[in-house]
Amino acid sequence: MKTAVIYYSYDGNCALVAEYIKNILNADLFEIKISSGKKRKGFANFFQGLLLMIKKPEILPLSVDINAYEQLILGAPVWGGSPASPLVSFLNKTNISGKKIALFCCHGGSTGKTFDKLKALLSGNTIIGEIGFKSPARERNLNLKEEITAWLNGLK
Repeated sequence: MKTAVIYYSYDGNCALVAEYIKNILNADLFEIKISSGKKRKGFANFFQGLLLMIKKPEILPLSVDINAYEQLILGAPVWGGSPASPLVSFLNKTNISGKKIALFCCHGGSTGKTFDKLKALLSGNTIIGEIGFKSPARERNLNLKEEITAWLNGLK
């Protein structure tokens, strides 16, 4: 089954998970990037993240032909109990229907309503699985690859 992994990563957590998924499934990998991609440090970084939560950012065009894939794996950080706004921007701009979709998110505490909100944006598709990872890049989860592999093997 031809699979695309499409993700947004603000601080590297979702990028780490997406890369593992790509390698395990031999999938194609696409990163969503915001048009104002300058990374800030310290408090400015926190403030930039807060602004991205509040307003829907413009994203750079993504060269992915959704119709070429039977299965999509979508991932993003959790911001304020919701999926990160760059993924939401991508979903609002992209017509996705009739696909098998698995969802992952990276969070610092809980997934909140992230999966419910993503499912609402993805009506007309079959959601085959979802999983949240708590700060995988920061917590040096030594079993991360095994956890991802077990999740992927359990997808419907």
